[in-house]
Amino acid sequence: QVRLVESGGGLVQAGGSLRLSCAGSGRTFSFYTMGWFRQAPGKEREFVAASWRSGGSTSYADSTKGRFTISRDNGNNMVYLQMNSLKPEDTAVYYCAAQEVVGNWGYWGQGTQVTVSS
Repeated sequence: QVRLVESGGGLVQAGGSLRLSCAGSGRTFSFYTMGWFRQAPGKEREFVAASWRSGGSTSYADSTKGRFTISRDNGNNMVYLQMNSLKPEDTAVYYCAAQEVVGNWGYWGQGTQVTVSS
């Protein structure tokens, strides 16, 4: 099992940048595909980005591709989300998640709020 804690959220103006961090305790991150999701008020939780366990490849939602970058440090059990060129529509609670079984995001953090002002 792994426990996840996000940090780094806050208030930023449109066009600005933020870097979210996700710290894990328990089993080493190398066993997991790690991802970021977000949920805006009144909307369903949506996929943002993932760093796959095998091969080191990454995936992004169309809405974040080219602006957000996911990275991981397995040795320190950390995952990061660098967010650039932020837009008001990026405002949401951002969650870190871990996938041990393919297709099952079984572990979640508590979330961190990101607010982008126009």
